[in-house]
Amino acid sequence: MIHIIITSFNEPKATLRAVKSFLNQKIKEDFKIIVVDPFPETEEFLRKEINDKRVGFFLDPGEGKSYALNILFQEIYSKNKNDIIILSDGDVYVSENAVSEFFKAFKKQEVGCVTGKPVSVDSRSTKYGYWSHLLFDGIHNVRKKYNQKGQFFECSGYLFAVRNGVIMDFPLGACEDSVISYLFWKKGYKIFYADNVEVYVKNPFNWKDWKNQKIRNIKGHENLGELFPDMPRTKSFFNEIKEGLFFSLMHPRNVLEFYWLLHLYFARLYIYLKAFQEIKQKKSYKDGWREIETPSTKPLD
Repeated sequence: MIHIIITSFNEPKATLRAVKSFLNQKIKEDFKIIVVDPFPETEEFLRKEINDKRVGFFLDPGEGKSYALNILFQEIYSKNKNDIIILSDGDVYVSENAVSEFFKAFKKQEVGCVTGKPVSVDSRSTKYGYWSHLLFDGIHNVRKKYNQKGQFFECSGYLFAVRNGVIMDFPLGACEDSVISYLFWKKGYKIFYADNVEVYVKNPFNWKDWKNQKIRNIKGHENLGELFPDMPRTKSFFNEIKEGLFFSLMHPRNVLEFYWLLHLYFARLYIYLKAFQEIKQKKSYKDGWREIETPSTKPLD
């Protein structure tokens, strides 16, 4: 059995596209899609547009994305470790081979988590669009390298899958993709990067939204040190320099992109300093689903 969980936040049109990107795939195994959203209007819209018993709805109680996922993990828990849980978001959509490639990866019993490759749908001809391509290309490079070496790396929250029957819940207070990845790694499972599976992402295109999204993400990862002191860190300020500096210098195709790259260096430095300042001021990461909204990332709604 495959459970596909799509977490959304009042984005009915985008969520419809996300659901259809799974329904349109050739899935031989039994599956169910569960949309998690705190707005009943999303359910009403989806029920009008989709007449398929394989699509269900779970009303998010509003205590945060991880809180809602914990409830669902307990409800769909199965002792059969061949069952799979796929997690994605309502504001993205996936390539047509996603489920089949994930299912193929789990045929190796030592694999506990599988993650896909985020792809920016933004134009590379704008500054924020270029930043999104560079950052996604950078994390792709890191995941590919760590995957080949059999080392720990964190799954992408945009699209990843786990074996059912391994964990019933997970701690709150940090990014769920990182927490879940580590829990499986600690139990002896391997993480696999299916870089032929793509998930298409709309990124922020203004400074306010970009800053808010990145600062919240940094705070979510910094909390991992408190939850799991022995967790290998793949996303940190120093790792970003170590793994990304040379790669980023080789990335620009022209003078304008190199100019935008210099802007990105200062922007990344600023958001790290700002995130660390907020952590010091006890403005830590909270498990509120989109605590600070980023309107420019809404692709259709």
